Amino acid sequence: MIRAHGLTKHYGGKPARKAVDDLSFEVLPGTVTGFLGPNGAGKSTTMRMLLGLDAPTAGHATIGGRAYVSHPAPLGEVGALLEARSVHPGRSAYHHLMALAHTHAIPKSRVEAVLRLAGIDEVAHKRVKGFSLGMGQRLGIAAALLGDPATVILDEPVNGLDPEGVLWIRNLLKSLAADGRTVLVSSHLMSEMALTADHLVVIGRGRLLADTTVERFVRDSGTGSVKVVTPEAGLLTELLAAPGVQITGSAPGVPGTLEVRGTDAEHIGRTAAAHRIPLFELTPHAASLEQAFMDLTRDSVEYATSTTVPATPHQEGAAA
Repeated sequence: MIRAHGLTKHYGGKPARKAVDDLSFEVLPGTVTGFLGPNGAGKSTTMRMLLGLDAPTAGHATIGGRAYVSHPAPLGEVGALLEARSVHPGRSAYHHLMALAHTHAIPKSRVEAVLRLAGIDEVAHKRVKGFSLGMGQRLGIAAALLGDPATVILDEPVNGLDPEGVLWIRNLLKSLAADGRTVLVSSHLMSEMALTADHLVVIGRGRLLADTTVERFVRDSGTGSVKVVTPEAGLLTELLAAPGVQITGSAPGVPGTLEVRGTDAEHIGRTAAAHRIPLFELTPHAASLEQAFMDLTRDSVEYATSTTVPATPHQEGAAA
């Protein structure tokens, strides 16, 4: 089990910048917990504090009931991947893992086993400097699993992997959790987290925004919609108008098709029935994890972007 209690990290300057701000959460065994947040939210800093690489300004963290640095054989307790490319480029994958194994009296057979597990046994004796990004990720995951740890912490493990590699990671994480291990994984791929994670810890600007199951997170987001097809779309729009209700035409060129947010299909159906409005379709669409995440973290992003392309001076002159 991972426990973070009041984790806080300030960086220098006046005023000091809070990378992590009074963050508390637990990661339980037997589940894959997704650790999510926008860029700059403090995910990597939090992971570094969990592993004793950064000292917290306040608060503390334990893994398996004790601080990481106090574990006598940390590779056998915690496997971590924070930066896959932090390997001597002139060393082969095999010798990199063997060097780690010697620090914990891990046998050669285990090195060979994780090389096979990661699918890089055929290139085990090639120098790491020639590895692709995906191969480097696989080596980093092999290193994280070298000590057969009870806790696994992975930062963006699917980065650079092809579809087969992404599927491998997904199944690997689920199998680790099924074995009763504690699994904490960060990712920017919401579609992958929706397929892999059981639980979510979401942070923004260093503070906790959500600590819940994936199902509840999506259900409670309120970002689902209902598709409505009716020949009296205008009248139904007027009747449904209320604070928090958003109604748009979801299918351009198709008369009478509405997309309704902020209310449910039952209310829409009852409203239509009470006013004798025929409905040709009434289809609820659940929110996606990506949409729920974007809505929750909208005010926590470090760099706000726009989908509008600014006009060049030449375009502005032509428009004039």
